[in-house]
Amino acid sequence: MALEFPDQLNMSDYFLDRRIEEGLGDKIAVIDDSGAYTYRQVQALANQMANALKARGIGPEDRVLIGLFDSIEFVATFFGVLKLGSVVTMVNPELPDADYDYYLQYTRARALVADHTLTDRIQSQIKAAELLRGVISIRPNGWQESIGDASAVFRNYPTSKDDFAVWLFTSGSTGKPKAAVHFHHDFPYNTECYAKQVLMMAKSDVTLGVPKLFFGYATGTNLMFPFAVGATTVLFRDRATPEKIFELSAKHSATVLTSVPTLINKMCAHDSPKPLQAMRVVISAGEALPEELYLRWKKLFDVEILDGIGSAELFHIYISNRFGQVRAGSLGKLVPGYEARVVGPDGNDVKDGEIGTLWVKGDSAALCYFQAHEKSKEVLRGDWVVSGDLFRRDAGGFFYYAGRADDMLKVGGIFVSPLEVEGCLLKHPNVLETVVIGYEDEDQLVKVMAYVVVRDAVPSDKLADELITHSKRTLVHYKAPRRIEFVSALPRSDRGKVLRRELRK
Repeated sequence: MALEFPDQLNMSDYFLDRRIEEGLGDKIAVIDDSGAYTYRQVQALANQMANALKARGIGPEDRVLIGLFDSIEFVATFFGVLKLGSVVTMVNPELPDADYDYYLQYTRARALVADHTLTDRIQSQIKAAELLRGVISIRPNGWQESIGDASAVFRNYPTSKDDFAVWLFTSGSTGKPKAAVHFHHDFPYNTECYAKQVLMMAKSDVTLGVPKLFFGYATGTNLMFPFAVGATTVLFRDRATPEKIFELSAKHSATVLTSVPTLINKMCAHDSPKPLQAMRVVISAGEALPEELYLRWKKLFDVEILDGIGSAELFHIYISNRFGQVRAGSLGKLVPGYEARVVGPDGNDVKDGEIGTLWVKGDSAALCYFQAHEKSKEVLRGDWVVSGDLFRRDAGGFFYYAGRADDMLKVGGIFVSPLEVEGCLLKHPNVLETVVIGYEDEDQLVKVMAYVVVRDAVPSDKLADELITHSKRTLVHYKAPRRIEFVSALPRSDRGKVLRRELRK
């Protein structure tokens, strides 16, 4: 699918300024904890931020590190940085203090725009960041105090469609997060392909998100996508809970919910789940959505889930289920504008039904990983992005996730997918969450074990034996876990992904 963008393209114009030109200036764009803001007001605030940064010596291609909670301030800063021709880098404002040493040094940020709670506690890290020219600390209701008398009028820098725009950090599952470097046109490309053609985003939509805006998944679904069509996004500072999602969904008649399997599970398990009366779709990504959980959700809420997969390397979702074509347990079909291969160890495409490594092609692919030349060559091969994900594709074009290549277990010389074992355990009524890994027995042979979070029952040896028996009834014998370890919670990254490496330790 050929999509043409003009040579001169600034994301802030595509996502924000055009809405005012289209006559949507007085439409509500953002609702957050402090109130509601129109597109025209967002534009004025973004212009002020661009002017405030420019006054501090920040210019085109300078990196700006954003450490803000989900709020109007985040939105205005995001677009303000882009208006200036600078480069957005985003970080979780609740990380441990020491992590900001890495992010400030790695990004070589010339400016930091962050919540006052963050800037107050990382003063030593700020002082050590020699390249910083300016720090803008934002307090609640303190926007004007933070940016001074910056003008609300600004002319966007004439960036090229191929100028650097945003760094998206990888999840860091195998070490320190690295940044996938993206151009201005990468984000409109996926918006045109996925948001408009698969999600069918419209200006009547009201979006609500579980993941936070610093995570590229949410930056797309809960900021860029609604802004691209003149819709409304609902933001909140606190971490997402079932209660919060039920409350805000009802209060604002949310129609699109961005979620993850963990929260979907918690909403299903809630003591008093509330109907999602206005909701037309839930988007799930980030982790595999078990078929059993999908069916439980549909029965309870009768709202469609479009499960899909995306990555920082391609900005957003490139394989997804579609309305009217959902196949439980699969991730759906290719998003328009994207191609994929399932490749075997010999470098050739495998037959349908066989498992191989997923290769993806699409014009939203990143240029490189910053300061990671060898990794860039390994993953970004010409037009193709070589993922570390194992997939199989059926004859109908549906893709099925088999796990990460480095998560697969070889038991008795045969590969076992942890996802298959996890899906089996999740069918037991007392299992709320589970993660399967391998361990070496006394003969140094790899066996299967499971970490389990129980729903109601008190963990016991009897329950462990029951879960092992339950698995053996469904799975081939060697796939059933030999050990069950009960835990109160699974370790997760700030993006909500289970940290299997922590469990392997």
